[in-house]
Amino acid sequence: MRSHNNIRKLPPKHLFLCDRIKTSRFRVQSKDCTPPLTSTSPETALQSNNFSTHRKKPIKHKYSSQGCYKTMTSKLTHLKQLEAESIHIFREVAAEFQNPVMLYSVGKDSSVLLHLARKAFAPGKIPFPLMHVDTTWKFREMIEFRDRMAKQHGFELITHSNEEGIKQGIGPFTHGSSVHTDVMKTQALKQALDKYQFDAAFGGARRDEEKSRAKERVYSFRDKKHRWDPKNQRPELWNIYNGKVHKGESIRVFPLSNWTELDIWQYIYLENIEIPELYFAKERPVVERDGTLIMVDDDRMPLEPGEQPQQKLVRFRTLGCYPLTGAIESSAATLPEIIQEMLLTTTSERQGRMIDHDSAGSMEKKKMEGYF
Repeated sequence: MRSHNNIRKLPPKHLFLCDRIKTSRFRVQSKDCTPPLTSTSPETALQSNNFSTHRKKPIKHKYSSQGCYKTMTSKLTHLKQLEAESIHIFREVAAEFQNPVMLYSVGKDSSVLLHLARKAFAPGKIPFPLMHVDTTWKFREMIEFRDRMAKQHGFELITHSNEEGIKQGIGPFTHGSSVHTDVMKTQALKQALDKYQFDAAFGGARRDEEKSRAKERVYSFRDKKHRWDPKNQRPELWNIYNGKVHKGESIRVFPLSNWTELDIWQYIYLENIEIPELYFAKERPVVERDGTLIMVDDDRMPLEPGEQPQQKLVRFRTLGCYPLTGAIESSAATLPEIIQEMLLTTTSERQGRMIDHDSAGSMEKKKMEGYF
């Protein structure tokens, strides 16, 4: 039988076995890394199958200043668990699919998604391109931020617009939010997925955003026409994902499915992730229409008779096409202030997206037609 000293000198690859011996076989209940000190010899302690009668120094793990027992059993924080799950999903998709892509909408969720992707494959580069579907109606600050991030982090950026829609002059003011979203977002996205033959597409959607998204799996299957059937989804028991698809079919992947808006903001704060300034309170020119504050971002926005933009202290909880994105009056100009505001809010961030209010169940209908 091995002496206690021999157990302490096991090489690193046997540390887990050492932990099993201590916690399972001998039922040590102490929270400390080491048993209490008594006069019993190591040999006597080993023969009696009880290490708790002899105190020795904890085994040091080469990656930690803590004892090995405590290191092996330490628990991840809530955000670290979410981070680990998302990184696992990124790596699963990269290993399983031939031609994945990450949709980059330039918002806070996309910023977190980009940060997680970089972490998942560090120190190497992200092994798939990022794609932005440009409707030509995004905030100017968003486009500047997108180009700066691509240059700063060196990822491959694909931009795609529906040229046919541009030729027809499709826009939110002339054709309404429903037609604009279908032509310039949904159809443009399907065009890009077909053009580059992507078989998996990452997105930053979360289940807490909107009720139709709460129904969706992490791996969301789409048929050859990119349609989603909410009544025909694949089970994901024990976080096992089924990525098998036939040619022409694809999977939409949502690594942030289990995150909440508050999780996103806390993670941005803890990881010091850069996001567009539009999320922070600042005096901006806005007009009020149907109870929604719309920022006048450029001269394409037609003003109604007698309507004048007013300078108000506002920020945005979600970003998209500026004519379809409502601002909120707020004084939260820092991340801690935004987090405090999120702790008190009782409404969804999607309340400011007018495309969600076209008709009852409009988001689910859009997703069934191919919207992300």
